[in-house]
Amino acid sequence: MAITRKASAVWQGSLKEGKGTVSTSSGVLKNTQYSFGTRFENAAGTNPEELIAAAHAGCFSMALSGQLGNAGMTAESIDTTATLTMEKLDAGFTITAIHLNTSVKIPGADKAKFEMAANNAKAGCPISRLLNTKITMDAHLLS
Repeated sequence: MAITRKASAVWQGSLKEGKGTVSTSSGVLKNTQYSFGTRFENAAGTNPEELIAAAHAGCFSMALSGQLGNAGMTAESIDTTATLTMEKLDAGFTITAIHLNTSVKIPGADKAKFEMAANNAKAGCPISRLLNTKITMDAHLLS
């Protein structure tokens, strides 16, 4: 069974002066604005790379929860930040890395099983498998 998800984007104008919106079929994003300024100059608003980072943080956190369950553990909380790095290379702007920083609260957890679960989640979450970039991680076990 295949699962499909849809999102759309509309862009109007030139690259630097134009503006666009992104929307998701769920309605969570509805005509959310983005522009050259939000993408390359830290102006207020979203951008595709921020949305990829959010997707990766969410996907990894769920995958880690599943991996912990397979190891007989349940986290009280999983707090993950994904930091995406984009650089201008000869081929153009390229996502060159994503770093996952996660803090997981599991009282009485086995540290070795936690580390194995975190590494399995990093390698196995669908967004990690989608991205063709270097993915690093710091995983912190909180008790």
